[in-house]
Amino acid sequence: MQNLLSKNRFSLKGITMSLGLSCALFSIPSQAITVYTAGPGAMAKQLAAGFEKQTGTKVNVFQATTGKVMARLEAEQANPRADVLISASWDTAEDLQQRGWLLPYESANAQQVPARFKTPYYVAQGVSALGIVWNSQSGTPKPTDWQDLAQPAFKDKVTMPDPALSGASLDLVLGLQNAKQQAAWTLFSELKANGMVISGPNAQALTPVLQGAKAAVFGAVDYVAYSSIANGESIEVIFPSSGTVIAPRPMMILNSTKQPDEAKAFIDYVLSPEGQTIVANAWLMPARADIEGKRPDFSTLKLLPEATVDNAERSEVLTRLSALFR
Repeated sequence: MQNLLSKNRFSLKGITMSLGLSCALFSIPSQAITVYTAGPGAMAKQLAAGFEKQTGTKVNVFQATTGKVMARLEAEQANPRADVLISASWDTAEDLQQRGWLLPYESANAQQVPARFKTPYYVAQGVSALGIVWNSQSGTPKPTDWQDLAQPAFKDKVTMPDPALSGASLDLVLGLQNAKQQAAWTLFSELKANGMVISGPNAQALTPVLQGAKAAVFGAVDYVAYSSIANGESIEVIFPSSGTVIAPRPMMILNSTKQPDEAKAFIDYVLSPEGQTIVANAWLMPARADIEGKRPDFSTLKLLPEATVDNAERSEVLTRLSALFR
């Protein structure tokens, strides 16, 4: 009898240990990844939640302006934390590739992404465009081109996002300089003389226009305005007749990542039909040509000639603009 009890205790102990080990194995969480991204913040959270639900992999998100995201990335160079980076400026991806920071990856879900929006190292998450956002109840005439905002009717009534914080805004300045050369800087001088102010990141530049304190934003990122229009604001997005720029938002994997498979899976998810629908619902143009957006596609816009610039030229343009508007 004693032997039988001993055997039973041993068997129960074994079963308990086996169950405990099984529970431990099933409770081990998937390795988390960290994504650094320029806005919109709500979209980043939805993509993270959708990916976690589908794969079980948690996504830690740091969302800020392009300038702040890149500053954090640089500060952490000795101890990198980001696995995936999503910028609002294509130039940042080109720069990081040249510096050897990126892991090459071409997602199978990128087959429907136009060639201009992908490379072996990075691919567009979505695309925005830059335009004029005008308050239709401001009592000012509806502008049709950039130059209109330098006219007396818009004296002290124009804001502009800070290109030092907004990668898309910097893309516009570079695009205007490339297309118009010195005439672009003449325009900026006229805008300054007419009272235009540089007002921080995109949302901060738009707020006084929504409130009626200002009449228009020069170089607004359109998806922010479309979201406000959907919420009932009396504003319009106007794409200037002389041309504008589009800002594809590059996604890339840092070669310092400790979770390359999970990082690649996240890129795959964002480029999946589910992920691209989330992008479209944030009023961005989807990167994939087979996913329908909720706003005008880039193919319907008149675009300025594309410019390829390096870090030195970007810094020079920022310095020149800062000196003009200080």
